[in-house]
Amino acid sequence: MIGLIMFVAALLMLLYGFPVAFTFGGVALIFGLISDPDMFAFMPYRIMSIMQNSTLMAVPLFIFMGIMLQKTRLAEQLLESMGQLFGKVAGGLAISTILVGTLLAASTGVVGASVVAMGVISLPVMLKYKYNKPLSCGVICASGTLGQIIPPSIILIILGDVLGIPVGDLFHAAVMPGLVLVGSYILYVLLISFFKKDMAPAMPFESDQSTLKKQYLIALKNILPPLILIVVVLGSIFKGIATPTESSALGSVGAILLALFYRKFSFASLFESARETVKITAMVFAILLGATAFSMAFTYTGGDAVVEEYLLQLPGEKWGFLIFSMLFILVLGFFIDFVEIAFIVVPILLPIAETLGIPLLWFAILIAMNLQTSFLTPPFGFSLFYLKGVAPPEVRTLDIYRGVAPFILIQITVLASILLFPSLYGLS
Repeated sequence: MIGLIMFVAALLMLLYGFPVAFTFGGVALIFGLISDPDMFAFMPYRIMSIMQNSTLMAVPLFIFMGIMLQKTRLAEQLLESMGQLFGKVAGGLAISTILVGTLLAASTGVVGASVVAMGVISLPVMLKYKYNKPLSCGVICASGTLGQIIPPSIILIILGDVLGIPVGDLFHAAVMPGLVLVGSYILYVLLISFFKKDMAPAMPFESDQSTLKKQYLIALKNILPPLILIVVVLGSIFKGIATPTESSALGSVGAILLALFYRKFSFASLFESARETVKITAMVFAILLGATAFSMAFTYTGGDAVVEEYLLQLPGEKWGFLIFSMLFILVLGFFIDFVEIAFIVVPILLPIAETLGIPLLWFAILIAMNLQTSFLTPPFGFSLFYLKGVAPPEVRTLDIYRGVAPFILIQITVLASILLFPSLYGLS
């Protein structure tokens, strides 16, 4: 029972707001000393194996790529361009926001930056053209979280390391689920704008053909360069030309070149991007070290054996375990961050999945899609807070909560389809 008490103690401390890394490390220290102090003799070797993992080098490089592109005001240019292309049809502004969220996910992967950028730029425009407030908020929050499932996703890199799956295989497997999710968002907007035209009206049509042609040329200029960068970064991984780590370095250089192309480069922005990268990476790796200590202590207390014995006795065997684990992760996502879930919960579930013969690639995509939902679920969905921080005063928190509800249902539906029909996604 010590291991289970240890797990509950860590969750309670997280809910009370204690720092994540120190919570995991502190709980591991206390319960490790109670259970078996000799375990700490092996801790340096475990930490050294983490530091020597070249796959994790992709994490800071992809983070730098995203922050550098954010500094170039890429999101603003993409939103303005997409608005010009699609804004003149019913629901066009919402569709353009979803497509921009997709491009930002594939080029930056930084959820907070995507939601904030679209909240600052796209939300006022949608409200100006009488878009429904909850719909506008829901579209921005949902499309801003696409960076969790669409490569190059940081969570996919972390899951690849935790589950022992090549990151390139995970990236390749996540493309189809990500596109299905994007298509589902767009279909929902089209249906809403068709049956309730006042919720997502079209922008006034520009009749001057010369002005229209000029708008399209500007839009192509703003869309094509980041699209080329996405193709180069992901294409080099999918074709086996470069490893994810090498490709992340290529993406970082590409982000700097894009800043030069758009004449937004400065050494100040380069320094700021590097500093932000170090801060975020330090946070991720501090959590990783704390989670490593926690996992070791949990194993030494015998908690993993208790959990494994319980889960293997669930009715339905493989399906019972999958349904339970997805529901468990979904509920945890209401309260704690995806990084903690990936480092703490997933290693506990891994041996059971292997015992039951569940394909780990399929299992990883299910977890990634599930963890994306955690950004939208109240009360602690990060996307909701990001948007509320930049939304106009007339947008209430209730509007945001109401707006994300349909998109949470869409994500759960797509998650269920991956669970029930993995062959449709090439995951069987």
